[in-house]
Amino acid sequence: MTGSETDHIRWMRHALTLAQRAWDEGEVPVGAVLVYQGQVIGEGWNRPIGHHDPTAHAEMMALRQGGIVLQNYRLLDTTLYVTLEPCVMCAGAMVHSRIGQLIYGASDVKTGAAGSLMDVLGHPGMNHKVSVAGGVLAQECAGLLSDFFRMRRQVHKANKQAARQQSEDQ
Repeated sequence: MTGSETDHIRWMRHALTLAQRAWDEGEVPVGAVLVYQGQVIGEGWNRPIGHHDPTAHAEMMALRQGGIVLQNYRLLDTTLYVTLEPCVMCAGAMVHSRIGQLIYGASDVKTGAAGSLMDVLGHPGMNHKVSVAGGVLAQECAGLLSDFFRMRRQVHKANKQAARQQSEDQ
């Protein structure tokens, strides 16, 4: 893992701030920050619902922005910080963009493609390997997701109870 632990924590905190923006917009709270030579060149948060776009994941948004900033689809020598281990789509985009390093917070055993479910980024058949390190501020990253889904379940339960009560009252 290149870069200092202090830098990794700083950039992951920035990604957590972006994840909170996703939450505020009713999206699954995942944030991503793309860094090149110590500067943010791309950032994103989950927006597939608001954008009506299944590819509008935090990582994809950050990679797109980074490509525009660098004026190149190859994002060589960049580091992507993400609060949640990327899915297959996002991991594939990282390989194609040739980022140098991925640092993520929480692992995702259900859909993680950086080693948990499968390892797209280190697969021997890929034309580019991405250096990967997980677990940076893992508890904070996982906690945000847990809180979000707990809140959604509570809202869903309350809505069901209200609907049931309304039908009983009629």
